[in-house]
Amino acid sequence: MTSKEAILGAIKKNKPAASPLPDLLKFSDETNLIERYEKGLTGNGGKLQVVDTLEELDAFVKENYTNDQLIASLVDEVNGNVDVSKISNPHDLEHVELAILNGELGVSENGAIWMPENNVVHRVLPFIAQHLIIVIREETLLTNMHQAYEKVNVADGGYGVFIAGPSKTADIEQSLVIGAHGPRSLTVFLVKK
Repeated sequence: MTSKEAILGAIKKNKPAASPLPDLLKFSDETNLIERYEKGLTGNGGKLQVVDTLEELDAFVKENYTNDQLIASLVDEVNGNVDVSKISNPHDLEHVELAILNGELGVSENGAIWMPENNVVHRVLPFIAQHLIIVIREETLLTNMHQAYEKVNVADGGYGVFIAGPSKTADIEQSLVIGAHGPRSLTVFLVKK
């Protein structure tokens, strides 16, 4: 018997009995999801705009951005001037000032938004734009990440990401820098029921 066989035999002989998995934890649902979501989002450096219609988003974009700035909108109700579907090289998105995207669901405990690949077209878009606006609907708000992972099917689309605020980093001296590696701002437009 080789030393390898002896070691593997000893491990097999001393293997503990299998124990059942614990029951999944259950958490109670929050009743004030919008307030909790805003707290989580602002804690991450983002801003929340609660609106009744997406016409308010369109007005916000027209008021805060000019026609000479590159705006990539994947939200039907808001016109952009960059057709993302016609761009084959993601590097061509490097000068996008504003990306406007639809989010799948929002998580109140931390302000995160689930973004599957089909909502961004190019994986780089939500990270390369200078500013990011994401639209979510009130009925998609969830209490916590446990509920989010129950809803997210990671096999769909091949790629997805939770986004929670603009880009940020802090060095050893605890100096927080917003927009260091990605968007300088994130504004979430939450459409009421």
